[in-house]
Parts: sequence; C-alpha cells; structure tokens
Amino acid sequence: MPRLPIAQPLSQLPFSQACENNKAPILAVLTQAFSLNQHVLEIGSGTAQHAVYFAASLPHLIWQTSDQAEYIEIISARCMHEGKLPNAAANLRLPLTLDVTAPWLVEGLTPDIDGVFTANTLHIMSKNMVGAFFTGLGLYLPQLKTLCIYGPFNYQGEFSSDSNHQFDTFLKQRDPASGIRDIEWICSLASKQGLTLEQDVAMPANNRLLHFVRG
Repeated sequence: MPRLPIAQPLSQLPFSQACENNKAPILAVLTQAFSLNQHVLEIGSGTAQHAVYFAASLPHLIWQTSDQAEYIEIISARCMHEGKLPNAAANLRLPLTLDVTAPWLVEGLTPDIDGVFTANTLHIMSKNMVGAFFTGLGLYLPQLKTLCIYGPFNYQGEFSSDSNHQFDTFLKQRDPASGIRDIEWICSLASKQGLTLEQDVAMPANNRLLHFVRG
C-alpha cells in the first residue's frame, strides 16, 4: 500500500466500538471461509477498522475496501495511517467508490476478485438496494466463489431476540425502507447468483455470519 500523506489524525477518525467487539469472532470464521481465496472486496468498509484488522490477520489475501462516496475520506485516512506503521499490512487497498445501485464499472474493481465480505449493511439498505447488491455480485464479479455477510437476520419472519426487534424499530424510525432482513429471502437472492449457504454461524449480540459458496 502506498505511503500517502495523512489527512486526519487517527484520534479524530470515527470509531466503532461494535467493530472492536466483533472483529475477533468474525475473523475466526473468515480464516476458514476465505482460506482458499486470494482477493476479497469489502463492501461498506465504514470506519475501516475491520479492513485494517482483517488485512493484517489474513496476509494471503488482497483486501480491497469500498464504500459510498461520503465515506471514502474516512476509510482512506485510516488506511493511510495503517500504511505508515512499521508492520503495515501490504495487502490492504485504498477504497473504491462503489454504489451497489449503480453500475459497478469502477477502476480498480478487477475481475479476479473471488471473495466478498460485508458487515452491518443489508439492514441499512432498502430492499431494492439489497437486490441490487446481489445482482451486482453476479454481473460484475465473475470469479466470485465466497460471500460472507455479518449482521442481524430474522428467521421465518420472526426476530431472534427482543433487542433485534427494538433495533429494527429504531432503523425504521430513521428510514422506513431499512430493517432486519429475513434469512430465507437473502438465501433466495444468493441462490439466483449461484451462491449456496454453507454456514450460518451465531455471533455476539444476536448477530449472524452467513457464509455462501459458489460452485
């Protein structure tokens, strides 16, 4: 990763305690799920805390960050800080600007990407955006063989906990188009892109990690 000037002090960058809390349990699954992959695209890198941690912990992978335009500066700044450290992960890539609802014709989005990771995104997206996310996987990532999704999910239309129900209410108050998605619907969308659910792993705080494979 290039040693670029740092735009913001690390202490001033947005920080997610949830990312710090869940990164180790997620990594435990990704270590196995991405063991045969070479190039992973993270969709919705957010604060980039996951990206920095996973890239350093999975050195056999190229870890490509991405997000919508308003988050690129934050992700870039954290990646730049990481790049200046003596033990910086050489496999961590600066972010691509990616809107899943627009064509994924983005410079740097190479056809050799064979894995995708996304965390806490599908319940923020509208249903149309979730559909576009899965359609994009099929249209623009021909080598994709592994998809890992972290977040809360419902089962047969039922919330898995009271806290998830409360969280869903909060999401819908903020944006009526958002909300916790049914795992059956997610699996149906994945199936249309040739992806089959390999693992559904329980995670802390009533979250799940869905591991899909193709082929």
